Order: sequence, then structure tokens, then C-alpha cells
Amino acid sequence: MDVAELFDQHGSSLLRFLARRVRPAEAEDLLGEVFRIAFERRETFDPSRGEVRPWLYGIAANLVAKHHRSEARRLRAMARLSAVPVEDPADRAVAVADADALWPRVLDALEALPEGERQALLLFAWEELSYEEIAFALDVPVGTVRSRLNRARARLTEGVES
Repeated sequence: MDVAELFDQHGSSLLRFLARRVRPAEAEDLLGEVFRIAFERRETFDPSRGEVRPWLYGIAANLVAKHHRSEARRLRAMARLSAVPVEDPADRAVAVADADALWPRVLDALEALPEGERQALLLFAWEELSYEEIAFALDVPVGTVRSRLNRARARLTEGVES
């Protein structure tokens, strides 16, 4: 396993994932840690379990979990930075007002999710990993991923609608 080749193939997508979870400077540091750990543990990677991409996301997710006790700060920053582009200024104003009203409830609902459900949901929604890839990344059975995503969706719906 050539780490330089892995970095070329997966570095930018991992950096985007990390930057969504931590401040940009921290994301770059964590990206380096991901590849340092991957290099140190390269002998433990089992290609028969799947591709290397979910394995790298698993390392990244574990680093993020260790790095922060709470995701509230990152989620609030993401909400401030996100903007929904709408061509008509009137439509944009309505969309921004709706988003401004909804985002705090979404963030509270995300923050209230158990860590396992939140990790699975963010890997699915942000990184578009398959259930199998999430299972590999989080080292859990696929059925656990399905149930975590189902529970997370239900809790988010309940948290946002209440």
C-alpha cells in the first residue's frame, strides 16, 4: 500500500470531510494524522473486507471523535457558512428566513443524536458512503448501520418538527 498514492486518490475528499467537522487548520492536521495512522497500520488493512476508502474514513471519524467532545461548535459554524443559492431575490429571502428558522432545530437535533447515529448519518449524507462502506468505516455490522440511520432519521424528524 503506497501512502502517497492513497493520499493522491483520497486526500481531498477526506479533507472536505474533516473540514466539515472541525476548523480548516485542524482539518489539515487531522488529515496528516489519518495518513500517518494509515501508514502505521497498513499491515492491519484487510482488502477482503472492502476497499481502502471506508477504512480511511473510519480512521478520520475516530480522530474527529477523539478531537472534540461535542460537535455543537462545528455544526453551528457549518450553518453560518451554508447558503442556499436562489436566483430570485424574493425567493432567496424566503429561503434564508426559512433556513434561519429551521437550522437551530436541525443543529439541536443533530447534537442530541448519540455519537454512533451521528457518525453513520454524516458519513451517509456528507460523504455518500454506502451502508457497507459505513459499516466498514465504523467497524459495525451492516444491520447496525441500517438501524442507526433509521433511528437517526426518526430522531431528526421528531427533533425538527417539535
